[in-house]
Amino acid sequence: MRLRTEGIVLRTIPFGEADLIISYLTRDFGLLKTFAKSPRKTKSRFGSSLEPLTYSRIAFWGKENASFPKLTQSDIIHPFQSIRDSLHCFLKVLEIVELTLHFIPEREENKEVYSLLLRTLYGIEENCDNNMILLHYKIKLLKYAGYAPRLDACGRCGKNGYSFYVSQGSVLCDTCAEGSESTRTEMISPIRLTQGAVKLYSVLLTWDSSKIKKVKPSEVIVTDLSDIVEIHIKHILAKLLKSQEFIHSLSQSL
Repeated sequence: MRLRTEGIVLRTIPFGEADLIISYLTRDFGLLKTFAKSPRKTKSRFGSSLEPLTYSRIAFWGKENASFPKLTQSDIIHPFQSIRDSLHCFLKVLEIVELTLHFIPEREENKEVYSLLLRTLYGIEENCDNNMILLHYKIKLLKYAGYAPRLDACGRCGKNGYSFYVSQGSVLCDTCAEGSESTRTEMISPIRLTQGAVKLYSVLLTWDSSKIKKVKPSEVIVTDLSDIVEIHIKHILAKLLKSQEFIHSLSQSL
């Protein structure tokens, strides 16, 4: 069966001497791994279309449940070459690519995440230093994957509260926190939220990428919210991202 779609290259893994396993985030099939025959040879018909972040029209062939359908065509729509050419920008994108691979299940259509990633890459290409673009992606990805933290009110009773408990993934009011055995025996001290961080979170959770340029919070608020999101993600994954480890080791060597 031959199928066609559009996709963004997230990761490539060498297979044998000249073959590749390519992970795409696709418009119609969600996260999809394909097998490409001999793309690492000099005269490969795939050219540069299998480079990370490349946005292409692709065709693949295989049985419905094949683990790695064979990639038969890849035509570049947009290469996002400028992101790959800048180490600073590429390292930022590596993090959200890794998060996407962690949170999105294979072979489940998710047009919302696909469109989100595509718009985010265009935004980063336009302004790599706008940290709001990356923060927006992380928050919306968590929302679409069902892991978004609750910061607007107590996750148990709905009352106002500004103490975020990482192990609960939610704000808890003082009454619910005091009445919970887990808060006393299992949870670390809560993170105190600011009103600015909560308001910014609400905006990023509901607005689409086209409106992000209109949001101009202070760096302090962006940093506060970013720290909360990072802590929340680390708790869910129970490990540090490989991209973060690489960035840290790179900074230590400079």
